[in-house]
Amino acid sequence: MADAGKRGRRAYIGSFTAAGGAGISTAAVADNGALTVLTGVRDVPDPSYLALAPGGDTLYAVSETAEGAVAAYRVTGDGPERIGTPVGLDANGPTHLALHDGHVLTANYGSGSVTAVPVRSDGSLAGGPLAVLRHTGSGPYTPRQQGPHAHQVQPDPSGRWIVSVDLGTDSVRVCTLSDGTLALHREIALRPGSGPRHLAFHPLRPYAYVVNELSPTVTVCHWDGDDGTLKPLTEHPVLVDAPSGDAYPSGIAISPDGRFLWVATRGEDVLSAFAVDDEELRLVGTVSCAGHWPRALTEADGVLYVANERSGDVAWFSVDPESGLPRHHGSVEVPAASCVVVGEAPDAV
Repeated sequence: MADAGKRGRRAYIGSFTAAGGAGISTAAVADNGALTVLTGVRDVPDPSYLALAPGGDTLYAVSETAEGAVAAYRVTGDGPERIGTPVGLDANGPTHLALHDGHVLTANYGSGSVTAVPVRSDGSLAGGPLAVLRHTGSGPYTPRQQGPHAHQVQPDPSGRWIVSVDLGTDSVRVCTLSDGTLALHREIALRPGSGPRHLAFHPLRPYAYVVNELSPTVTVCHWDGDDGTLKPLTEHPVLVDAPSGDAYPSGIAISPDGRFLWVATRGEDVLSAFAVDDEELRLVGTVSCAGHWPRALTEADGVLYVANERSGDVAWFSVDPESGLPRHHGSVEVPAASCVVVGEAPDAV
C-alpha cells in the first residue's frame, strides 16, 4: 500500500439520514489509508452523494429526497459548514453530482433529468436560473424502466461535453452546457434491458466503461472527445458465476494508470477486479466487500474505499500491483454509508 500523500488528508462520507445515517461524516486519513471518523453534519436529509471542488475548499452534496436539493459546504478544520440554504432542483431523487464550467450538475433519478445549478465565485450556490434537461424514453424491463432514470452525470475528460447515464432508457446522453443552458448533443443506445448505472472514463485512452445494474455486466465503449461520440464495443460479466437472483451492480472505479477496473455488486456483496486492455477486460476475480450492500467505490492514492450501506461501514483495501485484486485492511462504522470522497485537509491545502 502506498505511504505517501496521506498526511493532512480527509475523507467525507455521505449517508442516508432516513436510514440512521449521520449525514456528512468527516474522517481523518492515516498514512496507510485507514479512516478515523471525527465529526458529523446532519443538516441536510439524505446527502447520498458528495463532490469536492478542485481546490478542496468547498464540498457539495445532493439531498436524495422527493423534493430534491443540492447544498454547498465550506471545508474547515472542524468539518464542513453549510453555506447558505440548499437549492431546490425541481426534481425528484437526485443521486449524483459533479462540477462543470461554473455549475453543479445533478442526475435526478426519480425525475429522469439533469440539472445545472450556477456556482458563485465564493463557491456558494445561486438560486437560479437553473438549467434542466429532461430525459425521455423507457426500456423493456417494466418494473424498473417505465420511464427515464438518470443515475449519473459528469463531464468528459476534455471538459467539452457532459455525459448522463440513464438506467430507465438504456442509454447514455451526451450534452452541452452553454450560456447556462443544457442541450442534448446525441443519445447513445446500449443493450435493451441492461440498465446502465454509472460510467468511468479511462484516464489515458479514449475508452469509457459503463456498469449495468439490471444485468451484471460492464459495457466497454470507445469515446471520441472531438465530436462527442460514444460507441459500445464489448460487454463483460462482472461475476465469475451467474447470480442466483438480481445482482444489483453499483459502483465502478478505475486506477489512475488505467490498468485495473473495479465494480461493486450489492446483491453478492463482492468487488470484481478487471485487468484493462483498452476495449478488452479480463475478470481477474472477486473478493468480499467486507460488509453488506456495497454502494460506491472510490480510489485514492492506491487505496480503494467501499461504502457498505446496509452493514453501515466504510471498508478500505490495498490493491495488488500485479493482479489488481483488492485486499481488505480495515473498516470504520458509518451507518447507512453511501459514498466517500477524499481530499486535502484545510490546514494542508
